[in-house]
Amino acid sequence: MAGHRAEPVHTHPEDVSVQTALAALADPVRLHLVRELAGSGDWTRACGSFDVSVGKAALSHHFATLRAAGLVEQRDEGARRVNRLRRAEFEARFPGLLALVLRDD
Repeated sequence: MAGHRAEPVHTHPEDVSVQTALAALADPVRLHLVRELAGSGDWTRACGSFDVSVGKAALSHHFATLRAAGLVEQRDEGARRVNRLRRAEFEARFPGLLALVLRDD
């Protein structure tokens, strides 16, 4: 079907190394996305709703990196791709890590 995009591939946090998680969170754009998702309800933020200074292709890459690190889950709702932070699953795998990176200090 023309215009249909592939479903996003997700990695469960249990299958993620601490190095992969830290590398994903080390990028300022990805950290910004995670922080915004942390302050939003599950499935309320579409990819295009984030105020970031990167183009569409780069934003897609950042979300793919966050999915591969087990931090974000995405699903399609019509033409929109919506996101949720996998807070509970990530916390179970890396206790305290998300809280540390979400701090404002």
